[in-house]
Amino acid sequence: MLSGLFSPLRRVHSFLALRLGLGTLALGCLVWTLFSLPLTFVLSRRQGIWLGRWVACLGFRLYLGFLWLTGVGRFDLKALDELRDAGPLIIAPNHPGLLDAVMVISRLPNVACVLKASLLDNVLWGAGSRLAGYVRNDWFIGSINLAVADLQRGSQLLLFPEGTRTENPPRLNDFRAGVAYVAHRAGVPIQTVLIEQDTRFLGKGWPLFKRPDMPMRFRVRLGRRFEAPSSPEAFTHTLQDYFEQELNPANQST
Repeated sequence: MLSGLFSPLRRVHSFLALRLGLGTLALGCLVWTLFSLPLTFVLSRRQGIWLGRWVACLGFRLYLGFLWLTGVGRFDLKALDELRDAGPLIIAPNHPGLLDAVMVISRLPNVACVLKASLLDNVLWGAGSRLAGYVRNDWFIGSINLAVADLQRGSQLLLFPEGTRTENPPRLNDFRAGVAYVAHRAGVPIQTVLIEQDTRFLGKGWPLFKRPDMPMRFRVRLGRRFEAPSSPEAFTHTLQDYFEQELNPANQST
């Protein structure tokens, strides 16, 4: 009898928590936009980048804490703390969902993110992303040059090898060569990051307001660190093979 009572209560909780979580994220981004727009004219570029990245780190950490308190998700992200003082790196995770960048940025205060141009032009994300010096990906050579310059200034760079969210998990998308080319040009290592979760929430094709089972569980672990490759195209295949082995070992031939 009690289980029959709790079941609809859980559905109501999930319905409200999901919408509250999405609404809180949108509101927080909108408020920061109102502050970051004038700051782009007041602060120097260096000051703006420092402030923009610290606010993103702190804001996303508070947001994930809010999702924890409301029972939406459980996040094990401690492994990322090892990278805070590791110097210039390309941080290369798999990309199962929209929370991936939020999780990484929430632990690293000096990371630039390579974003779709549409996100940099978006009313919610654009002003804060531009203040933080995030890199737009709408032109290949130009984007690589901007990313390399950022790494040479001492930043870390978040760049997803798949380019977009995984379309048919557990199989990964074909990797793009951007990670390898940036590492090759900048001469910095590639730190692989493995994101594991028990949900497809906000993955490719997931409707925005579709209710997942809660609490969702997310875990991040550090993978192998690769030195800057001499052959970007060949290395891209090596990197994909490594991720496939780590995330889907049962699919590998023996």
